[in-house]
Amino acid sequence: MHLLREGQFDVAQTFISEALDQPPPSSTPGTPNPFASLPTTVQDLKPSELQGKFADMYSILNQLQQRNLHPAIEWARANSEELDRRGSNLEFELSKLQYLWLFQGAEINGLPDDMNNGLSGAIAYARHYFPSFPSRHTSEVQKLITAVLYRTNLASSPYFKVFDSATAWSEVSTSFTREFCFLLGLSAESPLYITATAGAIALPTLLKLASIVKEKRTEWTTQDELPVEIALPRSMIYHAIFVCPVSKEQTTEQNPPMMMPCGHVVAKESLMKLSKGGRFKCPYCPNESHTRDAKQITL
Repeated sequence: MHLLREGQFDVAQTFISEALDQPPPSSTPGTPNPFASLPTTVQDLKPSELQGKFADMYSILNQLQQRNLHPAIEWARANSEELDRRGSNLEFELSKLQYLWLFQGAEINGLPDDMNNGLSGAIAYARHYFPSFPSRHTSEVQKLITAVLYRTNLASSPYFKVFDSATAWSEVSTSFTREFCFLLGLSAESPLYITATAGAIALPTLLKLASIVKEKRTEWTTQDELPVEIALPRSMIYHAIFVCPVSKEQTTEQNPPMMMPCGHVVAKESLMKLSKGGRFKCPYCPNESHTRDAKQITL
């Protein structure tokens, strides 16, 4: 699985062939099946089918590196129902980036200098595709369209950040990989890679602890947990995901989940829009409260 999801298809095929030629001995009774923990969607796929899935993923990622959004957009549209159910914004982010790419014109994007590119191409694209997105994207769509009025001096306009796509390509590639793996029932990153990396980070601390324990002739007193705190990078600290029931968007550090006195939870941005600085009614029950009464939740 690790080799397939990392794109090492030749190595994975060799590994599978050798495993079939020399199958491992039958497991002893009571030994857990290592494949039982795999998601059902993955268990149902043959290795060749799974390889085909990841080959498609890497093909689309390669096109994104070449600044071609069309394959990723087509994939997102084909899986729009599943993406909407989990509150994903991938399809909109891809279409937004395509709009920005067209807006920059032939001198930047290298596309043919015709009516389908530049300002005219971007407006035509927006008219055709933006109306199909849910109402939660209305505000951002309005900013994208309004920014056209400032095209001659966009850098000094209030919409400069909207059109700043310096990191957009890498971010949309990461989002695509995450959503693609999620629909297969997999995490965005290889569990083997995460486990090996976390173990390598923790090893020096554990070796030092082992030497102290040996020197003092003591034993670890904890059970099923490490006796010391291991400082892992933020990318390896995992928490649950909360999707705001009002905006249908995932919460972030800048837009955290907030719990009202009634016990219902919404994103901070949704809370501010509902309250408008004063008292407001909870969108899910008759109770009224004030923004100062809401408490931030740490997932």
